[in-house]
Amino acid sequence: MLHYDLLNPFWWLATAVIGYKVFAFVDAAIRREDAYRAADKKTKGFWLIVLGLALGADLLFGANPMTGLLTLAGLVAAIVYVVDVRPAIKLLTDGRGRGRGRGRNPGPYGPW
Repeated sequence: MLHYDLLNPFWWLATAVIGYKVFAFVDAAIRREDAYRAADKKTKGFWLIVLGLALGADLLFGANPMTGLLTLAGLVAAIVYVVDVRPAIKLLTDGRGRGRGRGRNPGPYGPW
């Protein structure tokens, strides 16, 4: 049975979808709350709930990207977070939750 799953491309697709949602959820969890407000995005709690429900639904009911409307809606939410919210928050922080700059020139590709 396991050998069959590894040959099934839909199993790989479902695994990739769940991995992407895990990445989005963990990234949302480690970002600072005030960075969400400063970037004029929804609150951290909102994103944690949306991404957590999307991930939880896949883990409970199985990720089926071809027919699962919940899976697709959750994937859209994760894509919106990673493509829109995450870059806006990273622009305000240096990636570790601290503010950029602090008396030094951050430059276009990092501090110098």
